[in-house]
Amino acid sequence: MSKKLYVVLGVLVIASMLLAACGKATPVPTEAPAPVEPTEVPATEVPPEPKMLVGQVTDMGGIDDKSFNQNSWKGVQDAMAQLGIEGKVLESQQQSDYAKNIQQFVDEGAAMIVTVGFALGVDTANFAKANPDINFAIVDYAFPDCWPGAAVGKDCGSDVELPNVVGMIYQTDEASFLAGYLAAGMTKTGTVGTFGGVAYPSVTIFMKGFEAGVKYYNQKHGTTVKMLGWDNAKGEGLFTGDFESTDNGRKFTESLMQEGADIVMPVAGPVGAGTAAVCKETMQCLMIGVDADWYLTNPTYKEVYLTSVLKALDLAVFNAVKSEVEGTFKGGTALYALKDNGVGLAPFHDLDSQVPADLKAELEQVKADISSGAVTVDGVLAQ
Repeated sequence: MSKKLYVVLGVLVIASMLLAACGKATPVPTEAPAPVEPTEVPATEVPPEPKMLVGQVTDMGGIDDKSFNQNSWKGVQDAMAQLGIEGKVLESQQQSDYAKNIQQFVDEGAAMIVTVGFALGVDTANFAKANPDINFAIVDYAFPDCWPGAAVGKDCGSDVELPNVVGMIYQTDEASFLAGYLAAGMTKTGTVGTFGGVAYPSVTIFMKGFEAGVKYYNQKHGTTVKMLGWDNAKGEGLFTGDFESTDNGRKFTESLMQEGADIVMPVAGPVGAGTAAVCKETMQCLMIGVDADWYLTNPTYKEVYLTSVLKALDLAVFNAVKSEVEGTFKGGTALYALKDNGVGLAPFHDLDSQVPADLKAELEQVKADISSGAVTVDGVLAQ
């Protein structure tokens, strides 16, 4: 074999060794893959349940009447704050608004509708009958409310109790009895007076109690304090015909003052501000407010407020709404009286020092006697 051939063979052997080496894969150390973090599936958001809607329909005095409507609305507001309901109010400017406003709440799906006052009685009953799945609460009224010959649904609301309506009634004659007793003990002229807005039972009950209180004071003390503005035996009295005109409040108060009255109790909502204005301007009379503590709700005339006859309107409305929230609602009548603080007298505030201690003690005793039933409004008036 020639030298050239050896060279060629050597080259081929080296080449084959290189090819064999290239055919083997050289392992490359690698890091373990990072674990895959599990991804959270976003939870489906559940929309909050809608709040229970409670609607209030006012009488014509307006929501800022510093009295009947406003104090009832406070009960709804308290329920909003404490019970988490949604509250809404619709103001009535005229009688035709009553049905329209109630219908609006029916259309909005209200769970409860609160109506305020005697004037809404028929409309409340009619809507309650037509909507048995909606509960109603009416302030200062209750069913049955019919009388012989009355047309149900027109003259009166219902001749039976309604299972989906609670009527909230207040023995304001009991608290007004105390106010009349106080007025008779505080008058300097020997004459006190009252007047109302419209001759609704929820108005005249104040005047009746006031007369009884004056009469009882006279019986106890042998005095002859004169009462103007209401005669329970005749069922007659003074009425402005509205719950809005402060000018009428002024006129009626001035008329009573001309007859000698130096303490006046207007039962007419905002009309009473006219009384307060006259008393403050002349400083010749004192005023007794009704429904709410006027010293707090209308402090402009606080110097002339002797006291106020209180109705726990806010408490009653709150209780009605609470029963709806808790599922314990029951139709019928809820009575609020002196013995359970459903009615009462406001503090004497700035005039406290002018009320004699013995008169304060007598008022406490009269309150206890009324609460126990030992003294009654009708019993005193019948004597």
